Amino acid sequence: MVRSNTGSDGERQGEPSRRRLFALTGSTALAALGAAGCGSGGSSAKGGGKSSASGSSSGSDPGPGAEGRVIAPPATGVLAANVNQNLDRINFGESAAVSGTWIRGFYVMSDAGHGNPATQPGLAKLLRAAARGYGTVLGLKFQYANEPIPVPGSPAMRTALARLGRVLAATMGKVDILTIGNEPFFETRGTDRNTSRINTFYETLALHTARYRQQHFPSGCRTKIYMGALTGLDKPADRTAQTRRWMTFTARTRSIAGVDIHPHVADPSDAQKYVDYVLPWLRPDQRFLATEFSLVLLWKAHLSDSVDPHFAAVNGLRRGTPVWQVIRDATRQPFGEKKWNDFLLSCSWYAANRNFLTEQMRRFRSTGRLAVAGYGITQDEAAARDFGPNSHPWVINSLFCPYTCMPEPSGLPGRNTTWCGQFRSAQHR
Repeated sequence: MVRSNTGSDGERQGEPSRRRLFALTGSTALAALGAAGCGSGGSSAKGGGKSSASGSSSGSDPGPGAEGRVIAPPATGVLAANVNQNLDRINFGESAAVSGTWIRGFYVMSDAGHGNPATQPGLAKLLRAAARGYGTVLGLKFQYANEPIPVPGSPAMRTALARLGRVLAATMGKVDILTIGNEPFFETRGTDRNTSRINTFYETLALHTARYRQQHFPSGCRTKIYMGALTGLDKPADRTAQTRRWMTFTARTRSIAGVDIHPHVADPSDAQKYVDYVLPWLRPDQRFLATEFSLVLLWKAHLSDSVDPHFAAVNGLRRGTPVWQVIRDATRQPFGEKKWNDFLLSCSWYAANRNFLTEQMRRFRSTGRLAVAGYGITQDEAAARDFGPNSHPWVINSLFCPYTCMPEPSGLPGRNTTWCGQFRSAQHR
């Protein structure tokens, strides 16, 4: 499905939709890889979350001086701006406008087969952010939805490990958090995701990453390693022997700092099911990430509803016009910021959940175990293209709305004022 920056994997039309055991080595070998915290280095972000970024409307980098730096807080209950696969579109002006100090995105690992990852525009931009003081979370996306997942010793596994090595050379010791896998259970074909092959593959990658860290940073390293995001945990059918093994491996492997979850749900209460599933497995020293979360499935369920009659009358729309058509109109001829926000708040199902970002962050933080959550900072072109009644409405989730709103006088995209205000407030808890 088409994804925006509030989604997870940036899939395009024609791609598939995203949807116990301790197998590889003995515990002695794993213990030798060291603790999850990567020595005393930890996160380089020690401050109280104050941003001194320039807030340039273009998001351009003012240079290495103090004016362009931020002081990111440690990874303890923080909220990051999620850019998904669009690392090259990290906009420091947008981050400054909402007081953001952490950035999360993911890297498509097949790109590591085409040159040095550190010099590619996306990863280079994330590394610039890290150098400026932003906290950084990088997911590593391995795509096997249309081909067999590699097995140890195979040419495909050697290719995957070679690509991983190139990315580790570019990022280890520079980013704060690496997640092994983006959404593995959506990015693996069905014949493999329900077998131990998926576990064996990702366990191999995780152990390789831990060994690399210990070999290259024997005295400590800022980069923590997490297992990539579990999905669908609100549905009993998606809590399988493979997800149980995923959590068992996470808990038993001292070099792993925790696990990521991606609760894109149809009801706010469903996100709690994710937390309730993973927390009992984690060691006391481990935490969880929630680098993506949203109510996109709730929004999708209402796309064919009729638009609010008052909004329709004020804006010259035919009574009974469906919600999806109004969104499509906005993607074709962007609204003013006020009109976009008036439209969203005129939808009863949106207005009833207008505090979702604040309330969900409160729930995550109340566990005392959240490291970093991530929320989509800007709309994605693919999610806005050819919008229709069956589209995933990621465009409703984003803080900045370049594909449904006209730009602000400052040059920044128009905003979803509901989410922008809550995101900024969540930086100063």
